[in-house]
Amino acid sequence: MTTVTASRRPRSGPLLSSELSTPVKPILRKPPQVLGTRSRDDEDDDTEPPDAKRRKTVMFDESLNVVKDLGSRSLDQVKQEVRLALDRHAAGDDEDYDSLKEIFGSDQKPRSSRGSDDEDYETKSQDLLAYVVALTGHVTMLGRSCSGLVKAILKCSWLARDDVFAKAFVQFLAALSSAQGSYLAQVLSMMVDKFSESRLRSPPNFPPVARETARQRLHLGLRYLLALFPAAPSVLVGLIINKFPYSEESKAVHLSYVDNLLRLMKHTPELERDIMELITSRVVKLDVEMQLDLEETDDNITAAVMLQLRAAEAKANDEDEDEEADDSDAESVLSDDSALDENSAKVIHIKNHIEKMDAILDTLFELYTPYFADPDSPQAINCYENMLSDFSNVVLPTYRSRHSQFLVFYFGQKSTRLTEMFVGTLFNIAFESTRPSIVKQSAVAYLASFVARGARVTGEQVQTIARTLLNYMDYHRHNYEPECRGPDLRRYTQYYMNVQALLYLFCFRWRDLIDLENSSPRIDPEDPASYLGQDLDWMIGLKSGLQNNIFSKLNPLKVCSPGIVAEFAKLSHHLGLMYIYPRLESNKRIQLSQFVGAYSTGGALRDTGYDPQDEKWTHLDPYFPFDPYQLPISRRRLEESETYLPWTSILDLADPADDEDETDAEDGAGDEEEGDVEEDTATDDENTYD
Repeated sequence: MTTVTASRRPRSGPLLSSELSTPVKPILRKPPQVLGTRSRDDEDDDTEPPDAKRRKTVMFDESLNVVKDLGSRSLDQVKQEVRLALDRHAAGDDEDYDSLKEIFGSDQKPRSSRGSDDEDYETKSQDLLAYVVALTGHVTMLGRSCSGLVKAILKCSWLARDDVFAKAFVQFLAALSSAQGSYLAQVLSMMVDKFSESRLRSPPNFPPVARETARQRLHLGLRYLLALFPAAPSVLVGLIINKFPYSEESKAVHLSYVDNLLRLMKHTPELERDIMELITSRVVKLDVEMQLDLEETDDNITAAVMLQLRAAEAKANDEDEDEEADDSDAESVLSDDSALDENSAKVIHIKNHIEKMDAILDTLFELYTPYFADPDSPQAINCYENMLSDFSNVVLPTYRSRHSQFLVFYFGQKSTRLTEMFVGTLFNIAFESTRPSIVKQSAVAYLASFVARGARVTGEQVQTIARTLLNYMDYHRHNYEPECRGPDLRRYTQYYMNVQALLYLFCFRWRDLIDLENSSPRIDPEDPASYLGQDLDWMIGLKSGLQNNIFSKLNPLKVCSPGIVAEFAKLSHHLGLMYIYPRLESNKRIQLSQFVGAYSTGGALRDTGYDPQDEKWTHLDPYFPFDPYQLPISRRRLEESETYLPWTSILDLADPADDEDETDAEDGAGDEEEGDVEEDTATDDENTYD
């Protein structure tokens, strides 16, 4: 058996690691500066005697480190064919050049479109490895005039063949990018395009390749190229951002892309921050779009979405479906537009959106969990710092994000130190003077919601945060009250946000604001109803601080969300903290728009789009971002960890007679927005689609 030795090139970085089943040494062995620059006089150096045995495959002999060609033509003949085609192309004769392009395009075509030379194409497709090796030796000839051929080569199904072909193809990519630097971005773009492929179509006469095998090949190749070319990482970052799937694409495509991003992050740690910020930003985008979809639908469509999700969950439990099957099912349903009316299409669209969001977040929960095995370890602290960075830069400034923020909520309760890191971040943002007002307001809402809903936030931490909010309330009150003529949301927004945050926190964590040692001994800490009618010793400064602010000229109860005010009024009365119904009654006679108008001549801006007779815009938005988590699959993380505090009410245990004098005042508090905290904050029974 005669062997043909390939041209040599030293390795400048780790080649394809032993993770592939059949490690093969580099095919190209020439030094980089002379790669692929064989002279015409060298064309016959590697000729094979005519009596060599023939077989129909090209293979590598690992022990001899040579390429053995046992097919219908020798490797050297293929090299000569390639060189001749490129020379003729340079001279203006494209017949052989076009044939070369067809060889690489043949495995991408359906059998019916290949024409009369079908058998010849399949034969050449089987011998494609020889062409890859031959072209690797002539990469210096593949300039701009050969961009069409390069494009055809990059489109071939190199991941769906065998390990030998995959390794040889990566060698070609490396040689091409080295000799023709302008192709580096195109090579990396082709590889990033593979991120979205949830399933592979094998070329003719090749067995199917497992998805995991294909992804290993892809990332071994990527890792090799990134090690060879210093410019590759920066080029790759732009590509992964631009090629992230559109929100309309299927769940399988999204999961495939995210999985490949996480693999890339694992073997290229310097891209970790860019990758995680990208994933976070796209998850938030999906989150907001999902919320808009739900808000724009009626109850019937929402109910239909719930049924679809339950049916899909039941089917997933009964069958071990892979992502490819899910993808094809969804596409088959959506492809027949004629069979769907508008509402049915909307139901399927929302369902698919929810499932994509759910699956990606579940993947991220799983990704981060190992880092927090020891929540106080340097690894956990560093990981959470990065999560907080993404949260601060991406999640926090986004209005109406609904589920994305639960990553920092969940992992922030793994230890006291992590909780303090999250709370400290929110305080810094909320009270940093250089921050935009809308961002500071959002930080206060996150702070109140985290403390209210975080089951592992300690009572001591609750008191510290409540005390800090009181201090800021007093600070702003002392600054604003001398010139204040009445409640005005637009002038004193930050102050009112602090007040509403404290009222909301009180509604959930009032038991943590009580000093049990100095309260009635008949109180059972495990029984909320036992607090009713007892002498309670409240946190120092809470009662006086609330009274000073609630009855000030700033009049926060008129501006805060009516639903939250109404719930606070009930609780504070039944628990003996304070009685504020007279204040609510007097507020019914106040029109907030009159104070806006009073300031208009003093330079206060007023948007012309506001209706002075509609006072809804003069109240704070009751947005608290850690309302119940409703995604059907990933919510188990919160349920199993018991990190989430649901809303519970004790008012149904109170004497109904005590409520008679409250009715009118409550009506006044809720003119624009009826309901208690549960309704206003979308708790357990509202906006549910699970």
